[in-house]
Amino acid sequence: MTRISLIGAPVDSGQRRRGCLMGPAAYRVAGIDQLLGELGHEVKDLGDLAPGVLPHASCDNPAVDQLEETLGWTKTLRSRVSEVLAGGRMPIVLGGDHSLALGSVAGAAEHANRAGRPQFVLWLDAHSDFHTPLTTVSGNLHGTPVAYIAGRSGFDAFPPFPAPIPAERICLFGIRSVDPAEHAALLRYDIAMNDMRVLDERGIVAPLREFLDRVRAANGLLHVSLDVDFLDPSIAPAVGTTVPGGATFREAHLVCELLHESGLMTSLDLVELNPFLDDRGRTAKLMVDLVGSLMGKKVFDRPTRSYH
Repeated sequence: MTRISLIGAPVDSGQRRRGCLMGPAAYRVAGIDQLLGELGHEVKDLGDLAPGVLPHASCDNPAVDQLEETLGWTKTLRSRVSEVLAGGRMPIVLGGDHSLALGSVAGAAEHANRAGRPQFVLWLDAHSDFHTPLTTVSGNLHGTPVAYIAGRSGFDAFPPFPAPIPAERICLFGIRSVDPAEHAALLRYDIAMNDMRVLDERGIVAPLREFLDRVRAANGLLHVSLDVDFLDPSIAPAVGTTVPGGATFREAHLVCELLHESGLMTSLDLVELNPFLDDRGRTAKLMVDLVGSLMGKKVFDRPTRSYH
């Protein structure tokens, strides 16, 4: 039994396609708390956060969009995630776009520092999110969290990340959309980048188990950040950044079951769900189903159902 705290993060400031702020409500309507309770976990829903008083901030890159609101969310989420972990509970952050990870992973790392244990991050995403506020062309800050986590410069407007996470403790998994500037920057780091070519050649299991073995050997804490666009858009249409060739239903559940069996996950983000783009709640239901796999449900426990 795991003591879980659900944290609603209706963050819509990391990109310009509105709708992710409806994500937390969609997860609740899809029954995330009920499912976790049925699996034997103790669930407390902390409701939705708000960014609080927004700081005054600016950036030398004029393309950067909604910086002050994103900073407000970063501060609020960092504090709440750190507080939940300190209380011996597992935070599950219901997003919200991926800029929320600027705060959620910072909160997890803050807790890891207090506990004297290394923080690891598994990034399940189509994108590497390795831009900085100074290098982003789109100006969308949901493309920057991994760079912040890894300690890249260019985040002067943000609070310093608590002990940047060494590259060997970060695993990008399912990547299939990296622009040239991000690719050049990633080459200077030793981040495990398991793109879809790697997963096609080696399969899902081997590279994931290698990373989990490193977490276990280091007695590390593991933050998992699950982006809807990790999944193939044919099964998960409710995301504004669709990239063909993503994880299939079976592959995604296998990843989640392996994570559960490892017993290593200590915090979780669910990000980039845009219910406005969904098909009768299909993506929200799938994401909740994946959380079930992360928390102990097996594929063969699932009844056959139709979306028709």
